[in-house]
Amino acid sequence: MSSRTAARLNRILAMLPWVIAHPGASVPDVCDRFGYTRRQLLEDLDLVFVCGLPGYGPGDLMVAYVEDDEVVVDTADYFAGAPRLSAAESVALLASGLAVLGAGTGSEALATAVEKLSRSLLADEADILTVDVAQAEPEIAGVLRAAANAGNVVEITYTSLSRNETTVRAIEPWSVFTSLGNWYVTAHCRLAGGERVFRMDRIRDVRLTELEFEPPRTAPIPEIIYTPSDDDVECVMDLSAGARWVLEYYPVEVVEQSADATRIRFSATDPSIPAGLLLRLGEDARLISGDEVREALRLLKAQVLARYG
Repeated sequence: MSSRTAARLNRILAMLPWVIAHPGASVPDVCDRFGYTRRQLLEDLDLVFVCGLPGYGPGDLMVAYVEDDEVVVDTADYFAGAPRLSAAESVALLASGLAVLGAGTGSEALATAVEKLSRSLLADEADILTVDVAQAEPEIAGVLRAAANAGNVVEITYTSLSRNETTVRAIEPWSVFTSLGNWYVTAHCRLAGGERVFRMDRIRDVRLTELEFEPPRTAPIPEIIYTPSDDDVECVMDLSAGARWVLEYYPVEVVEQSADATRIRFSATDPSIPAGLLLRLGEDARLISGDEVREALRLLKAQVLARYG
């Protein structure tokens, strides 16, 4: 799930119980409380309106609409009572939470939820269930974690595969975590002037410095994200309605949006990335600007045609 989809889902799940608990809430009330624009609120209510259970009769679907500037939400009969997890579902949920915490990517809220669920399911035998992520921690992980806890700046020698270059940079480490078999450190990079995520197997050398830094009050959630930089290739493209899934899948900037088309700004480390997307989308996308991407798209088309030639 993309960060944009997750943010939208979280907002919907927060908005619905509040509206149900506050009948008569107006559109401005809901927009102010949850950070909606009127258009975003209407789009989310339209989405909720088609949510429910198979059968899709009057008692199976939720009702969500705006009438005289009042937001109206009525749950389907199925949602009248809180659903309960089966024993197998509960254990699977607990194991998943333990796996995330074991990988070093869990939040404090998740740790609290796992503790409560563990007490509820296992009572006094909470230690009976353990989840071992089984990923060997590299030696430098301990150095970076200690530097993060102490607030010490670290100098690293890092190789970027996307640019095929090695640089020496000072970083302010925030957190160490593992994801999909790789270890990472999220940090403020003084060379780049912003937040970056570094793969540890690409760090060639680590040196503690005597410089100190003030950690952020709330460190960002450790996750693998794409962070645009000044060296990235940028292009602008138009997407038809059939290609709007791109907004949920890629970290793009929406420039203009209408019923027929969405104009986006796409950044990438290599022009072949947006070029490949444009080729895949075919008539559902049109490149507006970006000479490097246009040339990469031309070469890519030529390669494809040559294979069939």
